[in-house]
Amino acid sequence: MALSRDDVAKLADLARLELTEAELERLVGQLDLILASVASVSQAAAAEVAPTSHALALVNVMREDEVTESLPPEAVLAMAPAVEEGRFRVPRILGESA
Repeated sequence: MALSRDDVAKLADLARLELTEAELERLVGQLDLILASVASVSQAAAAEVAPTSHALALVNVMREDEVTESLPPEAVLAMAPAVEEGRFRVPRILGESA
């Protein structure tokens, strides 16, 4: 499918681009090449090849959950910048009331 100068001018108008005559002439050839390249890729896809999003299968690598002893609350709160009533104190957001 060959694009004409008028086709490129209409596309430029739809994209709200102001192009000079020289730019229009140059883009006719460039857009033709792009369209031909896309068409050749679509011809390569065979009906028996399933569409994929990745070349390789994605697999999550998960480790086993292991129950371990955690830090005591006093040790954790000792590292906090602010503590109130045995909990982390954080700034109020979005004008929330207490």
